[in-house]
Amino acid sequence: MTAIAAAERVARESYGRLLAMLAARSGDLAAAEDALGDAFAAALTAWPRGAVPENPEAWLFAAARRKLIDAGRRSRTAAGSAAQVQLRLEELEAEMVAGQAPDRRLGLMFACTHPAIEPGARTPLMLQAVLGFSAERIAEAFLVEPQAMGKRLVRAKRRIRDAGVGFDVPPPETWTARFGAVLDAIYAAYGAGWSDPLGADPARRGLAEEALWLAQVLASQVTDEPEVLGLLALMLHLEARRLARRAADGRFVPLDEQDPGLWRGDLILEAEALLRRAAEAHRPGRYQFEAAVQSAHAARAFRNAVDWDAIVLLLRALSDLTGSPVARLNLAAAIARRDGPAEGLSALEAFDVAAALRDYQPYWALTADLLAQLGRADEARHAYDGAMARERDVAVIRFLAERRAACGEASGAGR
Repeated sequence: MTAIAAAERVARESYGRLLAMLAARSGDLAAAEDALGDAFAAALTAWPRGAVPENPEAWLFAAARRKLIDAGRRSRTAAGSAAQVQLRLEELEAEMVAGQAPDRRLGLMFACTHPAIEPGARTPLMLQAVLGFSAERIAEAFLVEPQAMGKRLVRAKRRIRDAGVGFDVPPPETWTARFGAVLDAIYAAYGAGWSDPLGADPARRGLAEEALWLAQVLASQVTDEPEVLGLLALMLHLEARRLARRAADGRFVPLDEQDPGLWRGDLILEAEALLRRAAEAHRPGRYQFEAAVQSAHAARAFRNAVDWDAIVLLLRALSDLTGSPVARLNLAAAIARRDGPAEGLSALEAFDVAAALRDYQPYWALTADLLAQLGRADEARHAYDGAMARERDVAVIRFLAERRAACGEASGAGR
């Protein structure tokens, strides 16, 4: 294995582990990150001159430990505190050499989503801390100026240090509230990658895959939490349909028009197994309900039919549980598929989500579709315009424009 290949492998598999251990011992995420970055740079210089070490992770930790201790000595940190950090790091290095070092990535995830961290910084911070993403790559993926993202990340790390945020798993009494933020941050990372279905955007390429890996790491660390399994099942169901979301010419293909033969059966089966395991805990939650909805859609691959009664039931439960306007929007869409556009539009109006979703493209697209089906062409065209104005994906804009044009043609033919 070449030095570069070895460094890339360790970066993927161990970056988060190493950073979590360094940060937990030093109490300073930014300083640990700088030291680990220097260690990787040193590896790319030293390893080509000789053999790649038998334990690359231990080599990198030792190098980062030295960098971190040197930085501590140069800073204004009290001598006693610096000595304590050095002792803790040396103890941990001995554990690593013996193969007994704990995996602290879960604690790192909790630190990244601590209530002291502003919500908008949690997912970017997790991507950088656990996966080693650069601020520039994160900024491009989330459509933010690199300088603004860099400042956001610096503020978050300073907040962790100044607020004394620990890197341990929180106590049971705060677990539920804190854990939801971890799941939400991982799902937000997946969503950023999902919005680039063909992987054509270099900034987002592989982001969905990395988020899936994060969810798998979390599931390996937390084996008795059904919502982790629900989140992973949800993401696998979505990922199974990635190739079917675009036609050969790049045209957007909505879910009900996709060819189930293009869906990945292996991912669907894996998702179903996870969902069954989650159900055995008898502790339903948001991600389990969302995964169950996707499971009902996936049944079309095996039965060539969708159970809309089941989807309505699941979305109603999700809406009642979360009170989410998006869940209510999806429920209205399912009611429309089951009972017709008039019932769907009535449900949408009854849910009163227009104010909350005025900038949400799917709200405008659903409204337009229902109005078009009811023959209210002028209103439908206005809603399609609203949907296109709120969409960035060129393929989806083209799809909406075609729907809008068809709405006009149907109206003209009926005169």
